[in-house]
Amino acid sequence: MASRHPGSKDLQRIRESVGLKDNGVKKSLFDDMEADHLRRAQPLPARMRPRTLDEFVGQQHFLGEGKLLRRLLLADRIGSVIFYGPPGTGKTSLARLLAVASSSRFCQLSAVTSGVKELRGVLREARDRLVSGGGKTLLFIDEIHRFNKTQQDALLPDVEDGIVTFVGATTSNPFFSVTSALVSRSQIFQFEPLSADDIKTLLRCAAIDPQRGLGGEQIELDDGALDFLAEVSDGDARRALAALEIGVLSTTTRPLRFTRQLAEQSVQRKAVVYDSSGDAHYDSASALIKSIRGSDPDAALYWLARMLEGGEDVRFLCRRLVILASEDVGNADPQSLPLAVAAMQACEFVGLPECQLTLAQTVTYLACAPKSNASTVAIGLARRDVRESRVLPVPVHLRDSHYQGAAKLGHGEGYEYSHTSEDGVAAQDYLGVERTYYQPTDRGFEAELLRRLQQIRTRLRGGDKPSGQAPS
Repeated sequence: MASRHPGSKDLQRIRESVGLKDNGVKKSLFDDMEADHLRRAQPLPARMRPRTLDEFVGQQHFLGEGKLLRRLLLADRIGSVIFYGPPGTGKTSLARLLAVASSSRFCQLSAVTSGVKELRGVLREARDRLVSGGGKTLLFIDEIHRFNKTQQDALLPDVEDGIVTFVGATTSNPFFSVTSALVSRSQIFQFEPLSADDIKTLLRCAAIDPQRGLGGEQIELDDGALDFLAEVSDGDARRALAALEIGVLSTTTRPLRFTRQLAEQSVQRKAVVYDSSGDAHYDSASALIKSIRGSDPDAALYWLARMLEGGEDVRFLCRRLVILASEDVGNADPQSLPLAVAAMQACEFVGLPECQLTLAQTVTYLACAPKSNASTVAIGLARRDVRESRVLPVPVHLRDSHYQGAAKLGHGEGYEYSHTSEDGVAAQDYLGVERTYYQPTDRGFEAELLRRLQQIRTRLRGGDKPSGQAPS
């Protein structure tokens, strides 16, 4: 009779019965003490990681009752996912909880410090574990956008075969920073900054929890301190909890009343999260332009300030304002373009920090100026005609006649010189067909252009036709 080889679960029971760890090493009498020491050495944000989904705070738009991720968990259908969002919003914590909820072994790699060799080693172990009946592996890769294409592609075979449940975390937009092959095989969940109420909930729990938090320190949290930490943390739980711990551990008085003043002293200068080549750059620029276009100078100043605080390139800001002056203000206020160009030149000459004054002046002027995109729409229509319709020949009377032999070809014949007309408009055809691209609005100076253009088009298209004589 063939002997029965022990499976993974049998081996685990054997290890436990003889006091072995998972790696087969004999457990020490001091293991529990060492584990406790390591836990106590962890900073408060690490100790306060949620242990269950019920303890997880925030992200209810995909984790709340009836939402997609919770439905997938209940159905045990967690596939590969990518968590995308700012720091301190729970990406790593939720990945750990997914491993527990799906009865999977949690394995973590950092794309900053790991390469293909380490990745393939983990995947090989996951395959061996699965085929031996040891269960599934959830592979969490932090900063997945730091992996290059080759490294990301190395994941694909095992992700497709279900060898691992892949969970990637990134602060960069995955549609730009992660390969399309990996994105197409993953559900993407966007994390939002925690709300002020979420941050306060975490702080209160940390203040009273005697095991993981600061419950043994006799702390009384003032509402003013909670409000301040919730506001200054910008939705980052890690930042708020770290400030609480600094304030408590740096103060010897017990019992401790944690006041707003103490909270302010415990927070370092706010670091604006801003990647000048990433999402923050493009999203903030979009918000700035749309606020100016929407005629809200206060919102525009806020987004300008955020970009300046984040170290945005002043030349980039100037280019965007020059473009906007033509694109969104246009002829409703023709002074907007020269003002934006002057601002660009002044910023180049003056530099920071003084040029923030020039930028603020320009942004507020453009925001308050009347708006028109009529010229923007007009050039778009004209270029589409050029691309999609029959190319129009230049009418003979408009062709260059300033060279020897032009007269023999009839070039310039019949051309009427506009300045000899009484009102400076010669009634003649300048295109060969009737087209209307530019439609001025009735806002700002463009209202005057609209009135004048109506008279001009009447003349050009069959009104009075006073003759003009071309100069020799």
